[in-house]
Amino acid sequence: MRIRLAKGADAEPLTRLINAAFRVEQPFIEGDRINPEGVRAYMKKGEFLLAEDSSGLVGCVYVEVRGDSGYLGLLGVEPKRQGAGLGRKLMEAAENFFREAGCRAIELRIVSARTPLPAFYRHLGYVETGTAPFPAEVQTKIPCQYILMSKGIA
Repeated sequence: MRIRLAKGADAEPLTRLINAAFRVEQPFIEGDRINPEGVRAYMKKGEFLLAEDSSGLVGCVYVEVRGDSGYLGLLGVEPKRQGAGLGRKLMEAAENFFREAGCRAIELRIVSARTPLPAFYRHLGYVETGTAPFPAEVQTKIPCQYILMSKGIA
């Protein structure tokens, strides 16, 4: 497996991967997670790290440097490959990306209804720092909010 930075031509396959990985949110969020225009908008502000193997694109994570901290999001793994440690490898790659960029901390947000996620990130050293409301334009089937988490890095 190799990890590389996404290019413009990756927008459509990346959209398919993210939407497949985030299908678990369909019980509480309406529609797809993202479209190709949304991926391209993210690419203008930050980068996607892509994990590939001989079968093609199998994982991604969005990274954006914001001053001396980094924002991490859209960690996604091909559904058939989930549970095999690929998410953890992408998190390590993201943390290395931020260290090399001179960041001192990493921030992320997760959907409150995805109850297994806080424990996953706590295991990686992240701590909960608060909550934030969902944007009004996001249609939810149940009440949801974001759980904010962060981690200091050296």
